[in-house]
Amino acid sequence: MKIVKSIFHQIWLFMKKILIIPSIDIKDGKTVRVVQGIPELNCKQYNNNPVEMAMIWRAENAKCIHVVDFDASQQSSQKNFGTVKRICESVIIPVEYGGGIRTINDVAILLELGVYRVVIGTMAHNNPVEFKEAVAKFGNRRVIAAIDVLDDEIYIKGRQEKIKRSVLEHARWLEEAGIERLIVTDINRNGTLIGPNIELSKRIAKNTNLKVTLSGGIRHYDDLKNIFYDEEDGIDSVIIGRALYENKFPCQKIWRVAECGIFS
Repeated sequence: MKIVKSIFHQIWLFMKKILIIPSIDIKDGKTVRVVQGIPELNCKQYNNNPVEMAMIWRAENAKCIHVVDFDASQQSSQKNFGTVKRICESVIIPVEYGGGIRTINDVAILLELGVYRVVIGTMAHNNPVEFKEAVAKFGNRRVIAAIDVLDDEIYIKGRQEKIKRSVLEHARWLEEAGIERLIVTDINRNGTLIGPNIELSKRIAKNTNLKVTLSGGIRHYDDLKNIFYDEEDGIDSVIIGRALYENKFPCQKIWRVAECGIFS
């Protein structure tokens, strides 16, 4: 069993430069699968309890957890805030949260809940004054930005509205606003298991001084190797959802059944 643990441990520690961040997508208090930004409920292969899921990822050596709140992003609802607070209390690693953050007060509330880092998308475009105030007040380690890209165009408001600013133009504006880190998601690949858009994240990294987190499309171990072996890509972390939930990495299922008694 120690051998199995060691092999699984390598999933998280495979690369010195790349941090693997498991994602927990929440809707109506449950963990859901999301394909191209559309949450699908009642996925039997997933653990429906986000708090338990956070504890599982921590037990499997995750160093950070990414939480997306679809009720907040689509309806500006705080119905999942209790769940988010329990997630933060259940693990001793940083939790980053994205979804429906529209004002500096929203940022303050989430940080008070225990969230280490808030991820802002729409607010940066629609409320730039308060966005800059939030970065200045809470710092660029606690406030980061995200862009959701579909066919090289940026979408906001839960991926429902397109903006006119180009990808690079917006990334540079975010950098000028004080942001240090940017999460880049290719909507076409999000939750599809068709492979990541490395070129998109690489283009942003090379044309800015931002730290870039790639999100969307990771299928398996080889995708991580492809990111790692390109020395100049500038990507230092990846967010993975569906591939981890569906046991696409070596020894996941064996480890979970033997150690946790789940996902059998």
